[in-house]
Amino acid sequence: MGISDEDIRKVREASDIVSVFSDRIPLRQKGRTFWCCCPFHEERSPSCQIDPATQLFYCFGCHEGGDVFSYIMKSEDIDFPDAVRKLADRAGIEIHETGRNAASRSYKARLKEVCKESCEFYHLQLMRGKSSEADAARAYLSGRGLGGSVPRSWQLGFAPGRKALYSHLSSKGYSVKEMVDANVVTRYEGKPPQDRFFNRIMFPIFDDQGDCIAFGGRVVGKGEPKYLNSQETPLFHKSSVLYGLDRAKSAMTSTGVALVVEGYTDVIALHEAGMTNAVATLGTALTRQHIRILSRHAGKKIVYLFDGDEAGQRAADRALGFIDQTMNPEPGRKRIDLCACTLPDNLDPADFVGKYGIDALRAQLDAAPSLISYGIERRLAAYDLNSAESRALAFRDALQVLAPIKDSLVAQDYAVQIASRLHVREDEALARLAALQPPEPDPDDSEGRFGAQPAAYAQAGGADQWGAQAQEPVQVQLSDAERSRRRFEMEFIGLCGRYPQIAMIQADALACTQWHVPLFAQIAERMLDILAERPDADSTELIGLLNTEFPQSARAFVESHVGSKDPATYAAFLVEELALGDLSDQIDSYREMLHHPEGMDPEFYDNLFKSVTAMQKQLAERSALHARTPL
Repeated sequence: MGISDEDIRKVREASDIVSVFSDRIPLRQKGRTFWCCCPFHEERSPSCQIDPATQLFYCFGCHEGGDVFSYIMKSEDIDFPDAVRKLADRAGIEIHETGRNAASRSYKARLKEVCKESCEFYHLQLMRGKSSEADAARAYLSGRGLGGSVPRSWQLGFAPGRKALYSHLSSKGYSVKEMVDANVVTRYEGKPPQDRFFNRIMFPIFDDQGDCIAFGGRVVGKGEPKYLNSQETPLFHKSSVLYGLDRAKSAMTSTGVALVVEGYTDVIALHEAGMTNAVATLGTALTRQHIRILSRHAGKKIVYLFDGDEAGQRAADRALGFIDQTMNPEPGRKRIDLCACTLPDNLDPADFVGKYGIDALRAQLDAAPSLISYGIERRLAAYDLNSAESRALAFRDALQVLAPIKDSLVAQDYAVQIASRLHVREDEALARLAALQPPEPDPDDSEGRFGAQPAAYAQAGGADQWGAQAQEPVQVQLSDAERSRRRFEMEFIGLCGRYPQIAMIQADALACTQWHVPLFAQIAERMLDILAERPDADSTELIGLLNTEFPQSARAFVESHVGSKDPATYAAFLVEELALGDLSDQIDSYREMLHHPEGMDPEFYDNLFKSVTAMQKQLAERSALHARTPL
């Protein structure tokens, strides 16, 4: 890890466990020991003992215990070296690290300093700025119920622009490169550096350890875009960062529940109202990487709270993609209950709490159905169930929600429930469930109980084997277009393996691509897991770990090549190529439905036809632009 035993000893000696606990939790002294409500489970009476003599803690309720490093590791969900670093920062001790990651850590630490200094500058402008723009920012926050102590507590700020931040950071000795890499300043060729954020209320974004790593800015008054987030940086990857997680993870751990909302102000409003387990995504839909992070803190369930407006409902539809085998209640399987809830009256969480109170919101969340039930009800609600033709379409649509878990008992139970609602025979429902297209293999399914075994996949020049688990090779003759598609997939996987920074930047594409080669889907999933756990992993470490689990992956990393192309540009090209392919596949699927209109509701048919027409236009426009994109 590169930290000497001597430095560890110094940090341990400087970190009194009672003092570290009392930084976050009120303590009560009884005799020579101290007591508090355990930070690792929910309780009303203190059962956690902290002993200053032994420098150990122990909870008599949940039986968690250990030294000061253990406490930081458990409460912050970090590894031992990071716990040492965090306590060293607290104690003001400089530790000297060695090894290949030392330089990288040093530069990232410098970028964090830039973000911290920027955060303090923005906050000062909000609290003491004399301009009319600053007055308008304060008035907006007050009107949203975010005045009083909220700006100070959440370190909210105001960005005046006009190179004010650039001048301030320059006076502190930071270089233009550091400002640009932290994405608080922009620089275009032939033009002087400029502040990235101008006339915006600033929401600092912290990592799960409480360090500022990025910003979100809401324009004051009119302007587009209304919200502007930091771009991807060496510190900030939006697909793996959640706003408010540094504050919410303790409540998630103690309650076992995580609440995901859609905006900064919703998170702040809920925390201020006492619901401190709320977080928000940052300009992106919830990703599987987000769910993995949340599941480490919330052991029971994640509730995804959607706004009632159109954008919230689109997010609700996208969330159905998270239904997978982890929702099955079979013993021994890692499982997290993913629930969903839409608020009534088209209200967002902040407005709902303002109108009805926090207890009403808690009642909504307590009654939140599983994502499976939520998805089925959304599908059924789209049809007139009084019509026999619509019921037939509703049955097919609702049953499709169960495809990823079709082999489980819970799927059979839901299928029977759907059949009962729609007056379909149970045996017919179970037969249709069994005939659904099977889900792709789950890379975490070590017992192989779910998903189809991968078959053979052809490359240019003939048939070839990609299937890691296929026992009897099946030669498949592929079209030229399909061979090209699979080649692009291999190039993208190989590129991400050899350039982990690109994998972090393109994490959403890795998670959302509809892979034609199941092995690549497994590699992409595992790659995201590794980089979430080891963001500093270099290409040698990343490829080595992937090749250990997926021996056939070596071929992708060996055969894919960048040549003279810029890796980042080539990655963007491949992402768009794959996205266009996914859009084309979706159009083909809808057109196939249009070719078989028997029993289809006329209104549904018309809407489907309009959707295909719009998608075809979008595909043509994007394809034309993509064809002109230089590599």
